[in-house]
Amino acid sequence: MALTKPANHAFHVPQFTTRDYSSFFLAGATHGAMTPIDVVKTRIQVDPAFKKLGFVSGTRRVIATEGATALLTGFGPTAVGYLIQGGAKFAGYEYWKKKSVEWAGDQETAVKYRTAIYLGSATIAEFFADILLTPLEATRIRLVSQRGYATGLVTGFSRLAREGGVSALYAGFLPILCKQIPYAIGQFTVNEFCHELALRSMSEEQKRNMTSTKKYTIALGSGIIAGFAAAILSQPADTLLSQINRGHGPTGSMPHRLAVLAKEAGFRGLFAGLGPRMIMTAGLVSGQFLMYGGIKDALGAPPGLEIHKED
Repeated sequence: MALTKPANHAFHVPQFTTRDYSSFFLAGATHGAMTPIDVVKTRIQVDPAFKKLGFVSGTRRVIATEGATALLTGFGPTAVGYLIQGGAKFAGYEYWKKKSVEWAGDQETAVKYRTAIYLGSATIAEFFADILLTPLEATRIRLVSQRGYATGLVTGFSRLAREGGVSALYAGFLPILCKQIPYAIGQFTVNEFCHELALRSMSEEQKRNMTSTKKYTIALGSGIIAGFAAAILSQPADTLLSQINRGHGPTGSMPHRLAVLAKEAGFRGLFAGLGPRMIMTAGLVSGQFLMYGGIKDALGAPPGLEIHKED
């Protein structure tokens, strides 16, 4: 007797509340701790004196010439900007992934097109989050790359807005999109597939009896790998963004400026500072995902919607 293929069945899609999305938002609060690494990475990208230095030697140069406190340059806009952007991105990713699953209509279709769902959800969430991030990122890069520009977030933001207006605050919007969308794709998509691979290697009994240590190990390992992917995918645009916000490059449209700067930098120049940034991003992404899970557990929020392939 021929076997009848089972009919597609609808997902049980959780109905996230405002409180749930608030817990998702809080997951973006870890970036401020990465400020010292970000300072060194940006100096390597934009300062000729740091061009041939690595992370350790670059850190020593900053401390020797400017003092240890220079490593905290840009802490205000980094902490505030990435808190807002990271929170909006995490909450947005959950929202758009949920909407995409609802549009798919059933589990089989959602699992089949899960890669497109991950990519689309990450891209849309990042786009809206970057509208919030761009002015603060422009301020951060000015504070880090132009010594004495301002004393902190408020004065730096005010000066940039006063002297350059909206065009200066959003001069880096296109390169930020070019940087942050690949970053988000690496962050979320690679993390999803790392979790999927880990869970597919386990039996149902192992999944049911998984210890907190095992869950932590999977989350940490997946976050680190996703962080490396996010750093590599977004590094060229990150380098160009630092150059744009420092005023480098010709006049003209943003695509023209980016093309000229990319040609001048060359392949090697576009990946300057990748080592420190990979360290920073691996720590940031894994830390975000660990905090993400911890905050949701502490607040009693439901787990995110999973559409992993089981075999």
